[in-house]
Amino acid sequence: MASRPSNPSPSLLFLFLFMISSGIAAQKTTHLHFYFHETVRGPDATSIVVASLHKNSSTFGDIHVFDNALRESADPSSKLIGRAQGLATSSSLTDLSALTAINLVFTAGELNGSTLSLFGRVEGVTGPDDRSIVGGSGLFRLARGFALSRTVNISSTGYIVEFDVHVKHYY
Repeated sequence: MASRPSNPSPSLLFLFLFMISSGIAAQKTTHLHFYFHETVRGPDATSIVVASLHKNSSTFGDIHVFDNALRESADPSSKLIGRAQGLATSSSLTDLSALTAINLVFTAGELNGSTLSLFGRVEGVTGPDDRSIVGGSGLFRLARGFALSRTVNISSTGYIVEFDVHVKHYY
């Protein structure tokens, strides 16, 4: 006796229709432009070396942890829009490059409470540097994209880095 095809359950059909209606059409692309303000010296340092194995001039293996301001412009008094929190590990024997893992935590405007997670290589202060966006939260759930950065100001106490971020997400 031949078997009769079964009817799909209503919940499975609903799930399929939901996936189609919220699929590719819901994907958005967002472009963000901001500045990362890092202080490496003084009582208000936002970046510190937490591990260093060398007593000489090599930085290979050093680990830096940071919690830097994200601002609308290169001006240190411009509007604070979030924090760049993460770490950098000096990972090259021959130059000043580092492996970075950064959470961009937005605290202002419509992005308040959302994050982007970046991962990639920084090649000293010469730039431009290109990092991958590997995820996000809030408005940036399922985020993918890239972030280009370049140092725009170097002083005795820190750096100002310009970020140009292109992200695809679903909210």
